[in-house]
Amino acid sequence: MEPARILVRLPNWVGDVVMATPALAALRAAHPGAEIVAEGRPYLAGLVRGLASVDRFLPEVRATSGRVRALRGERFDWAVLLPDSVRSALAPFLARVPVRAGYARDPLRRALLTRALAPPHAAGRRVPISMVERYLRITRALGCADPAERRTALAVDAAAASAVAKRLDEAGLAAGARALVLTPGASFGSSKLWPPAHFAAAADAIARRHGLAVVLAPGPGEEALAREIAGSMQERASVLADPPTSLAELVALIGSAALHLGNDTGPRHIAVALGTPTIVLIGPTDPRHTAHQLERQRVLREDVACSPCGLKACPIDRRCMTRIGPDRVVAAAAELLA
Repeated sequence: MEPARILVRLPNWVGDVVMATPALAALRAAHPGAEIVAEGRPYLAGLVRGLASVDRFLPEVRATSGRVRALRGERFDWAVLLPDSVRSALAPFLARVPVRAGYARDPLRRALLTRALAPPHAAGRRVPISMVERYLRITRALGCADPAERRTALAVDAAAASAVAKRLDEAGLAAGARALVLTPGASFGSSKLWPPAHFAAAADAIARRHGLAVVLAPGPGEEALAREIAGSMQERASVLADPPTSLAELVALIGSAALHLGNDTGPRHIAVALGTPTIVLIGPTDPRHTAHQLERQRVLREDVACSPCGLKACPIDRRCMTRIGPDRVVAAAAELLA
């Protein structure tokens, strides 16, 4: 039966949402007449705004009972569940959505789904694959062909772009100035953080060599880190921290940048989706999860025995991050800006 209304439960991480956009495009291409509703944490609304593959955003109701009532009222035909949690599948099950698809790692999650996929594995062990491919496997299981371009994509909101231009003007940046955008934080945990002194040294060198204006865009709670980096720099740097940029504004800012530099976090994937050259510092996470559209990226890693560990806080000295020197970042910038 052709679905008239499709619910897509988005992942909670910004980068994962961006890497799910090819799967959203696959759903749209296979069912052009269906209403596709993206459900997720409220702050994610600005990330999917303007996508042709999403008709509407539904803010997640945290209480299961309230979420069940909301989903029953929507009368969805399909629920495409991108997170692996039992919680994300429970409300669609209780709301009696006829088709419920996603991965199942345990019997309870499997019982809540009508189309349960086993996570990628070989010889009894999980296999790390690109999250783009991981999400496309769900839509393939629903009979949706892959999109012609398996590339991530975002739309820049006009109002957000205007707000960013105003903030940059107030910060003293001339209209049209070529910017190096730094996103130095990591909501995942401290293990992902490149040292502030390294950020400052690399940003100074890149700004001088390539004539770029430095803009720091910290997320909520990262303001002090951004100000520490700006205060350690010799070149002038603007910090957009009061208030922090919204996700829609961050998309607009990164989309207009000449270069992005950051840790292995959501802004990296925003840059990739918008075609902005990006330099990524990666340590505790497995690079195979994000190995896509690498042509305008430089992914810098240090080959240490304990990486990737997947830990949010390093129990030793964060050597996988601290040993990536600013000189490697400066060299990568020269390659990308050539």
